[in-house]
Amino acid sequence: MATTELQMSPQLEQIHGEIRDLFRALSNGFQRLDKMKDSSRQSKQLEELTGKMRECKRLIKEFDREIKDEESKNPPEVNKQLNDEKQSMIKELNSYVALRKTFMNTLGNKKIELFDMGAGVSEPTADENVKVASSMSNQELVDHGMKTMDETDQAIERSKKVVEQTIEVGTQTATTLKGQTDQMGRIVNELDTIQFSIKKASQLVKEIGRQVATDKCIMLFLFLIVCGVIAIIVVKIVNPNNKDIRDIPGLAPPAPSRRLLYLRDPQ
Repeated sequence: MATTELQMSPQLEQIHGEIRDLFRALSNGFQRLDKMKDSSRQSKQLEELTGKMRECKRLIKEFDREIKDEESKNPPEVNKQLNDEKQSMIKELNSYVALRKTFMNTLGNKKIELFDMGAGVSEPTADENVKVASSMSNQELVDHGMKTMDETDQAIERSKKVVEQTIEVGTQTATTLKGQTDQMGRIVNELDTIQFSIKKASQLVKEIGRQVATDKCIMLFLFLIVCGVIAIIVVKIVNPNNKDIRDIPGLAPPAPSRRLLYLRDPQ
């Protein structure tokens, strides 16, 4: 159906034009792919076409959402024409999907997947891969396309969950590492404080040791002085006439011995 026959809003026209550009690119790409002989070049070309088909699928879904948003504004016949155009684009996209599967079956290349089905989904059989769009009815193509889109959405949701879980684990790890870093910082600060306290204590012990040694020296000198004084006193008492030793201040000299005179009576 030509674009001029459809009544579209500017947004729908833009999406529709992008989809048609992708379809032309897919058509030209598969024509070039059919002429290639090198399997590696064919695989690379299939990867590029796969990316275009993914983008085309996304745009078709966006086209469908715009149709639903504008459904109340358009007449019923316009809505029918837009829905028919959407089904036509889905059918054309599925024809390229089937053509891609045919090329993949020929090459034996199972690495490139247009729609990631995820684990637990059975692989398409050889009969399904060989079955081309021309042998399928419109309803079959539409059903197959919608099923493929739903499975792709489910795969995307699973991927989002995995990404969210990965981000959550990364956040928890970062929080744990930050807590451990803060704890290590506190330990280092405490060690610095302990080291400073030990250094101050060592200096205090040295000062106390010096004070004790000074006190011992003073006590020794006092003891020697007392011993000297005692020795002088003893010497002065024992030999009071010794002039080599001066009198000790405050100590009275020994009293001279008294002699008693005896007078004889003359007779």
